[in-house]
Amino acid sequence: MQSSSKQIRSNGLPPGYLEKLIQKRYSQNTIKTYVSYMRSFKEEFSERKLDSITTQEINKYILELIRTRAISISQQNQRINAIKFYYEKVLGRKRMYYNVNRPKKEKRMPGILAVEEVELLLKHCNNLKHKCILMALYSGGLRRSELINLKISDIDSQRMLIRITNSKGNKDRNTLLSEKLLKLLRDYYRYHKPKCWLFEGQGGGQYSATSIANILRKALKKARIEKNATPHTLRHSFATHLLEQGINLRYIQELLGHSSIKTTEIYTHVSSKQLSKIKNPLDNLNTE
Repeated sequence: MQSSSKQIRSNGLPPGYLEKLIQKRYSQNTIKTYVSYMRSFKEEFSERKLDSITTQEINKYILELIRTRAISISQQNQRINAIKFYYEKVLGRKRMYYNVNRPKKEKRMPGILAVEEVELLLKHCNNLKHKCILMALYSGGLRRSELINLKISDIDSQRMLIRITNSKGNKDRNTLLSEKLLKLLRDYYRYHKPKCWLFEGQGGGQYSATSIANILRKALKKARIEKNATPHTLRHSFATHLLEQGINLRYIQELLGHSSIKTTEIYTHVSSKQLSKIKNPLDNLNTE
């Protein structure tokens, strides 16, 4: 992560901002986002010293972006976090010193594939490496970035676990390794002989996020599944299918690497199969 972060230049940023992001081991995607939004913020206040800008001025800046550029709630929160990072982590100010009004994040139900659709999807993926990639995303409930960062040594065949290191929130965790995936990975390893990363590009190095999305898109088309699914859909599907099997929500939280159980609880709203198992109390009554 650090080597790829060096490609991001610190020009247009406050001193120490990029270095602190790298030191805190933020993901490459988060670094790119924070750097972009911090540059915009610094440019807006180019004639001012950043340490003199007030909370009211920052609120006004965010509000103007909402009005003129119609930024989403997600982007609004990301911009706020990028600014907070500077004042709290780089300048070392107290957390409560800098406080901006945040909107409540929109609660959207994650899209999922049914078990039968996942099965159909995998059957229509005939390329060995591509099939391993899709199966790994689903088998471990992995984020795309987590799959890209997997090393050969992260596959623990003795304990049947996949080890995830430096994931979102700088956390490590273990998740499930399917026996079917392990068998296929052994075939894949013998054929492709990856050197470092579990999945490597044609010229070596890590596999690209775009290529993973393209693999899924082609498999969906072959399987004639018309849902607008992304690689993250397989993670959502993994969680939902575990819940439908009766797996405790706390276990699912650990497997997904969620900091809060509230994040995992969204899957209780998605699982329609669980609802269908509940017997309606009216059916217990003699109404004739």
